[in-house]
Amino acid sequence: MGSSKRGADNSRSISEHTHTLHQRLQQALNLGTRSHEKNSRKWQCTDIQIQKHVIRSISSFLDSVSGDELQNPLVKDSVADMVEALVWILQSKNEAMSSMVANVTVKLVSILPYSVLQSYVLDLVSPLSSLLSSHQTEVAMSCVTALHRVLSNLSIKNEKAVWEILKETKTVHRAINCIHSSYGGSKPIEYVQHIASLLSVVLERWPPSRFPVWSDAKLMKTFNEIFINPDFYNKEEILKLLSALALCHDGAMKLLENGKAFLEMMVQCMDKSQRHSVRMEAFKLAQYLAMTEQGFCRMISLSCEPIVEAIICGMSKRSMNSRKAFNEQNSVLLEACRMALITSWGGKHHICFWKQGIDSVLLDLLLENSHKKLQEPFLSLEEQISIAQEGLNSTHLLALRKYIWDILGWLAIHCEEGFNPGIHGNELYIDMLITSACLAFVDAVQKRHRHCRNDVADALRSVSATRAVLMMIYSPCNYIASKARYRLSEILRPNGVEIIKHLLNSLQYISSRTHYDILPLVIYVMGLTCYTGLPLYRRWIVEGVGVKILLAFVSWCFGNAVHVESLSFSSHMHNAIRERTCCYVSTDVWEGKNIIMLYSLWGLLELIKHWECIRNDLGISSGAMTFCGPELFGKLKEICVNTSSPGLRWFAAYTLTSTGFYGFPSKLGNRIGKALNEKDHTDTKLVLANGEIFVHGVILAIRCPSLLPLPLEDIHLNEKNSDSSGPSSGAMCNEFQKDIRLSAYVDHQALMKLLEYVYLGYVQIEEDFVKKLKILAKSCNLQPLLQMLSRKIPKWGTPFPSSDFSPALGPLGHRFSDVIWEASTTELPCWTCNFCSVSVPHMHVHKVILSASCDYLRAMFNSGMQESHSQTIKVPISWEALVKLVAWFYSDELPSPPSGCLWENMGTEEKLNELKPYIELCWLAEFWMLEDVKDTCLDVIFSHLEPARQLLIKIIQIALDFSQWNLAEVAATHVAPFYCQLRDSGELEDLDEALVDMVRAASVRHSQEGVYRSR
Repeated sequence: MGSSKRGADNSRSISEHTHTLHQRLQQALNLGTRSHEKNSRKWQCTDIQIQKHVIRSISSFLDSVSGDELQNPLVKDSVADMVEALVWILQSKNEAMSSMVANVTVKLVSILPYSVLQSYVLDLVSPLSSLLSSHQTEVAMSCVTALHRVLSNLSIKNEKAVWEILKETKTVHRAINCIHSSYGGSKPIEYVQHIASLLSVVLERWPPSRFPVWSDAKLMKTFNEIFINPDFYNKEEILKLLSALALCHDGAMKLLENGKAFLEMMVQCMDKSQRHSVRMEAFKLAQYLAMTEQGFCRMISLSCEPIVEAIICGMSKRSMNSRKAFNEQNSVLLEACRMALITSWGGKHHICFWKQGIDSVLLDLLLENSHKKLQEPFLSLEEQISIAQEGLNSTHLLALRKYIWDILGWLAIHCEEGFNPGIHGNELYIDMLITSACLAFVDAVQKRHRHCRNDVADALRSVSATRAVLMMIYSPCNYIASKARYRLSEILRPNGVEIIKHLLNSLQYISSRTHYDILPLVIYVMGLTCYTGLPLYRRWIVEGVGVKILLAFVSWCFGNAVHVESLSFSSHMHNAIRERTCCYVSTDVWEGKNIIMLYSLWGLLELIKHWECIRNDLGISSGAMTFCGPELFGKLKEICVNTSSPGLRWFAAYTLTSTGFYGFPSKLGNRIGKALNEKDHTDTKLVLANGEIFVHGVILAIRCPSLLPLPLEDIHLNEKNSDSSGPSSGAMCNEFQKDIRLSAYVDHQALMKLLEYVYLGYVQIEEDFVKKLKILAKSCNLQPLLQMLSRKIPKWGTPFPSSDFSPALGPLGHRFSDVIWEASTTELPCWTCNFCSVSVPHMHVHKVILSASCDYLRAMFNSGMQESHSQTIKVPISWEALVKLVAWFYSDELPSPPSGCLWENMGTEEKLNELKPYIELCWLAEFWMLEDVKDTCLDVIFSHLEPARQLLIKIIQIALDFSQWNLAEVAATHVAPFYCQLRDSGELEDLDEALVDMVRAASVRHSQEGVYRSR
């Protein structure tokens, strides 16, 4: 009864014709419905005539349904039966029916909204994927079209399940094979386009799908041929495919291997003569290729000027006659501005941007009709401020302003000292940009001062404008820096002191709170750093309590874990698609993940830099201010040692100079420093007029080669032992002593301090000793130390100097090698050493570097036992583990195993071979007391554990073989959910009893935890 009433209600909301076709559809479906177990009924029919009847009925019904009727319950209730019938017919792969059923399936997924279809997506994917490689072109194209539509609209919750189906049906490999067999073959080019379009959707959504594509050299060559072929008209689809592939770092690098012709076609696709959709995809591809410095440098080295020209063209506005054209232009403007953020990297492209008139383009985007307003031959500062303020008050291209400020800031911070932007453009345009940024900065600070409630987008624009001003004030370019300081000072003249009081009070207030708003905090810190760059306000900060407040705020940052990275508030600098990238090595941008600390230290450093001048002007005694107390001193050293952000490490290191600490502390430097003033393993004697110093040649060769005569063959040798019949092609280091006679003008004390820096990476000296050390550092060409002693802040993007001794493993350090390491096992089929004739895989290493990092080895080398005299030592690990261990000794870093789509596509044995060396090193690290090595190895292994029971079982077995119980227990916890499956399948029968017990115990704990959570 209720059912009849519902049917009556449903029939009222659809047309009579549709209702009639629905009745016929039900009658047709009933012809193929068969009884199934448990009183259920399923559609199963091999009769071709009935199949045709059903397919035609489904087609007619779908054609009759109008837009309003798609959400009708009668239609929704029919979907399950239609999908079931279509799936059964597709799976039967009857050639007589394939074309017909494939076409109707396309109609089904095209007409019905995804909200109606989403419950049946998993049913459709498998049969459609299986027919991709059908020899019937029409069938294959229809299945490609249907599958493309299904996957394009797929919800996130279904992604994992669908990917499992795609793997099971080998969809990616089918698509690859289709392209191989079709390109240049009998099938039409439209088929290749359809396959490429489907493949782009798969590559974008599922990172593991990318490896089979970029690792196929023939396929990559085909893609390149299609792309650079001017006759291939549908560039949009191939661009989408290449962009999806470029989301993988390895894929991006493979694309860039295609060279200049590839980039020239990409640039051509950005041109204004192309369709809007093609330009959009070309800009996206360029962005993905430039996501890392490696990819960016490759692009710029091959095609710098064309890429910059294309960006400038994309950022240039044109008058539009229609709303559609206007919207299309704005979307291209957005992508071009995103691409222009390559200015965040330093390089020759900056000059190209200036030559192409970036100042004019940015001003036109910022201020509407700016060029018409700037026709006067001369405009006073007041007039410029008025024009800029009027433009900023408008909503002209408001969404692009944050990009404009960022681009302007990057251009300023990467300028050379003597660069004059006016040479390549109109000075008035540059002055107007600087003025506009300063006005936006002051407005941003005043908004926070008045506690204005702004939307997030406005706050983000304020952050970008503030940072742009900061970068201009501290620009290496004298023109930009002087203009920015003058104009900001003029704009601040009416109420600058009031604003700076507010900034200091706000920071002092935040320091006493546990909850705070991030965006205002970023603006306050950046704003205060801008103020410290203005001489007038810098003095005011010191005269007041600004220094103490800033010091207290820096200390507060240490204690409150305030970690904010630039990308976390500059959302426009990345988009959601980057979340789907893979195989990109995680590297910190120069600002790092703690910009609050970075900009705080920058401001503090500026005060330290000018302290003497300000102190004399204000009559402050020399001992009246201590910038860096013991606690802050330790924290700053910790930043230098444990932080990966180059910028933050630089500013921490420079702040330490206020205590007489100069250099770049690191874990490896601290270890190598133990060898200073020790005669163990020394092989070189520095002879001075008033004494001699014993040192280690390998350390000098890497850290200060200027102290070694060049070429090295000219070094005077005092032979200790004429026997040279060792395993090395040359004499081992411990067989001779090198005497190096230095000039009588070299100061012994200065040289000792220089060696302290060479070994440790830093040195502590009194202020009156700086000049002596500067002279010696200059003569030895130690530029980082010289820069630090001169307190010259590095250019933005400068790498932080590292204590990397890896070059000592090459020709530079071989002469000083005094021991050879061999692995206990190796699977290398052949081996050739660059330095000797020994055929067993080995490495020429140095006792001083090994013993500095390992007390066990230090004791062994000094024990007087056989190992201390042996020229060759066999280490009880595999060759693969030995290579990683030596890398740690010389660089303080362990090489990482593959990741991303490469790891996902490796088999169980391949993955095990990658992880086994780390398990070996865990065992050896315990024996040799290398805690850092063990912790790093465990982190690597844990990060690669996955719910793959075969891999987990083997890891547990190997861990037990090496007595790594902690690792075995963690792996057992991961395999615990599969215990019942393993037991029922009999897979546990061949395993050790101890392993089975461990997995069983982990399974019990897992079950108990599940019961506890359910309560």
